[in-house]
Amino acid sequence: MAHFTHLDAAGNPTMVHVGDKLVTKRTARAQAIVILPNIVLEQLENKEIYTKKGGVFQTAILAGIMGAKKTPDLIPLCHPIGLENCKIDIQVDAAKRVVIQCTASVTSKTGVEMEALTGATIAALTIYDMCKAFSQNIIIQEIALIEKTGGKSDYQK
Repeated sequence: MAHFTHLDAAGNPTMVHVGDKLVTKRTARAQAIVILPNIVLEQLENKEIYTKKGGVFQTAILAGIMGAKKTPDLIPLCHPIGLENCKIDIQVDAAKRVVIQCTASVTSKTGVEMEALTGATIAALTIYDMCKAFSQNIIIQEIALIEKTGGKSDYQK
C-alpha cells in the first residue's frame, strides 16, 4: 500500500531517510508550457524575445538553472544535493507554445525530480515576469515530470 514518504508514523513532516540507499546515477527531465498571447509572440525574433531587460529565453535559462540549484532552500523536505548537471532548453513549438525542458543529473542516494521541476518552473516564471509588460494574459501550464532514471525505479510519461 502506498504511503506518504514525508510523514512519520505520527503524521508529522519528516525528511526521507536516504542513508541506506545506494548511490546511483540519477537523471530527471521536467517540462513547463507557457502560453504567450500574440502581442508577446510578435516580439519573437531569431528564436528569442528581446526586452529592455535583455533576452527573455536566455535570462529564463539562467534563472531555471539557479532555481534548480536552490531547490532544497525552496522545498522544505528536499535533500541538498550537488547537482552534476542542469540544462534548460526553451523552444517555441508548432502550436506557438513555449516549451521549457529542464534536465538535471546527479550521482547520489536521492533523485533530482524536484530540481528538474523547480528549474522548469522558475524558467517559466521568469518568462512571465519579463513579458508581463506586453501583456499579463500569459498562462503557465502543464508543469510535469517527463522522465526519471536511477534509484529504485525509472519513470517515463
